[in-house]
Amino acid sequence: MIEPSELPHLRRCVELARLALESGDQPFGSVLVSGDGAVLAEDHNRVASGDATRHPEFELARWSAGHMTPEERSAATVYTSGEHCPMCAAAHAWVGLGRIVYVASSAQLAAWLAELGVPAPPVRTLPVNDVAPGVTVEGPVPELAEEVRELHRRFHG
Repeated sequence: MIEPSELPHLRRCVELARLALESGDQPFGSVLVSGDGAVLAEDHNRVASGDATRHPEFELARWSAGHMTPEERSAATVYTSGEHCPMCAAAHAWVGLGRIVYVASSAQLAAWLAELGVPAPPVRTLPVNDVAPGVTVEGPVPELAEEVRELHRRFHG
C-alpha cells in the first residue's frame, strides 16, 4: 500500500517527466530511495539521444549495481512516473532491487497512446510481474495519473 509519505517521491517523478518533456524527450522520470527513505539517485528519459535504452528505470538499476550492496538494493524502492517496460523490469529484477511504485500503469499508457494514434512500441507492453514475478509492484496512483497523461499528450500531440 502506498503511504502518504511516499507521495513526494511520486510527485518528483512527475516533475522529472516534465523536465524530460521540456528537454525534448519522452516524459518519464524515476527516483531511487533507500530502505531508510533517503533519495539516492534520480533520472528521466534520455532516449532523444538516439539510444532507446536510456530509460530512467534502467539507468537507476545500473547505478544501484555499482553503488549499493545486494542487501541495500533489496530494501530500496524505485518510484516512477510510468510502470517499467519489460527491459527495465528485467534490469530491476536482475540487480535485485526491491519494490516498484508507479503513477501510471503500462496498460494506461498503452491506452492513452492508442487514443493519440501513436504506433505501438517495438517491444510488447507487459505488466512488471509478467517479466519479474518476484518484484513487489504498487500502482497506479490515480491522483497523479492525469498529470502523466497530459505530459504524454503534450509530447505526442
